[in-house]
Amino acid sequence: MTELLFRDDAYLREATAKVTAITSEGGIVLDASVFYPTSGGQPGDSGTLSWGGGTLDIATTVKGQGDDLVLLPAEPVALPAIGDQVQQKINWDRRFRHMRVHTALHLLSVVIPLPVSGGAIAADKGRLDFDMPDAPADKAALEEDLNRLIACDMDVTAEWITEAALDAQPDLVKTMSVQPPRGSGKIRLVRIGVGRETADLQPCGGTHVANTREIGQVRLGKIEKKGRQNRRVYLHLD
Repeated sequence: MTELLFRDDAYLREATAKVTAITSEGGIVLDASVFYPTSGGQPGDSGTLSWGGGTLDIATTVKGQGDDLVLLPAEPVALPAIGDQVQQKINWDRRFRHMRVHTALHLLSVVIPLPVSGGAIAADKGRLDFDMPDAPADKAALEEDLNRLIACDMDVTAEWITEAALDAQPDLVKTMSVQPPRGSGKIRLVRIGVGRETADLQPCGGTHVANTREIGQVRLGKIEKKGRQNRRVYLHLD
């Protein structure tokens, strides 16, 4: 089982850890990880590992068996041994842009209050697919509303509820195709805002900025028709 250090502190850029396994494909499993794995539309982190015997670049991170995370080297090189202590360091600039885009997409789901059927995050842009039969009448107004929310200087925090509590509040789940992971008995929620000033609250396991001001100005890109009931809305960081 890999301890998810990024879950408690999305701003943690490096940490020491111990190698607990090497997969048959040459992936590296650590007992604790600052690397976020590909999931929820957010790409896995890249970065570096270093130890007494060498250094290697990590291309991406994925979920492994059970609760393990697997760091995938960028190229075939000598690997640390099981039991080695390593220093892990993420590509922070890339991760931070993912955090900005991810948080902005949560707010996009506020200004377009429709069910979400899909989404994806990149370092310079993101997109959400909405259950939206007709394209928005005024994209400029949506963009203005979104940037106004971002400028409200709202804190972004995480909290936990039980699976039963989530079942009693089904409106918290905005995604139609992806449901929050179950089995542990509790679900992580990401809240934007505080108390009555909450702008958004929904299940999410991804990494986010601590305050909306860190997102910066955004612009809405093209809106594509992806089906009779579906529109894809792109968001870009400025």
